Amino acid sequence: MDDVRVEFRSSGRDGPVVAVDGITQEIPAGGFVSVVGPSGCGKSTLLSVIAGLRAATSGSVRINGRTVTGPDRDVGVMFQEDSVLPWKNVTDNVRFPLQIARVPRAGRPRLGPGHRPGRAAARRRIAQRAQEAIDLVGLGGFERRYPAELSGGMRQRVALARTLAMRPSVLLMDEPFAALDQQTRLLLGAEVRRIWGETHQTVLFVTHDISEAILLSQQVWVMSYRPGTILDVVDVDLPADRDASVVSTPRFNALHNRIWERLRTEAMRGFAQENRFPA
Repeated sequence: MDDVRVEFRSSGRDGPVVAVDGITQEIPAGGFVSVVGPSGCGKSTLLSVIAGLRAATSGSVRINGRTVTGPDRDVGVMFQEDSVLPWKNVTDNVRFPLQIARVPRAGRPRLGPGHRPGRAAARRRIAQRAQEAIDLVGLGGFERRYPAELSGGMRQRVALARTLAMRPSVLLMDEPFAALDQQTRLLLGAEVRRIWGETHQTVLFVTHDISEAILLSQQVWVMSYRPGTILDVVDVDLPADRDASVVSTPRFNALHNRIWERLRTEAMRGFAQENRFPA
């Protein structure tokens, strides 16, 4: 991200609203970074720009050396809502984006524009990719279940499997566990970290939960209230194989306190401003 700025038009007399400004950061390939900040600071806006879903007003984003100009199949996005299709079972939900993308057969080069791989072979390839993703998120045995038969956490696993089935090198996650209870969040967070260790994807994870950010990440970016800027970059120097038991350690508490102290002032500033200028 190179000096990214995003403005929104406003009908008010104060002119355009600057959502994020001056964001210049880099995530190494295979890194896991979390972003925390007060409500309204532009975390989701920044994620949308990286995903190519929204154009920056100025500045640029590059992924794997390519400038982002729109959605890229190499970038997977997972939002807070599970977004599963209620009329499709688990397998068909995970297969759906693969069918839309027309995933080619394994081991066969792409030929000319008139070439179409055999439908049976394409279906087998899609089925294989879908099953691998389902097994990776721990949903083996639930392939024929429909969303109404699953818990909220399991539906989020389906959404994650659907994203992973596309095999993106970059995974963007926008508060994917916000609607879940704390126990389920911890369990799914551990699964995401395990999957990251197996897939070596580059992950950018947006969350309001400081503990979640520390548990999952190698690094935490702390954003200011609007316009969102990066106030602090915190390296999480905890064991790579950490689990929830690490929350009781002095180092975890030191990291948590550092992040909270930066956030507290910004959260109070945002609260005061929102109450002065109600929506």
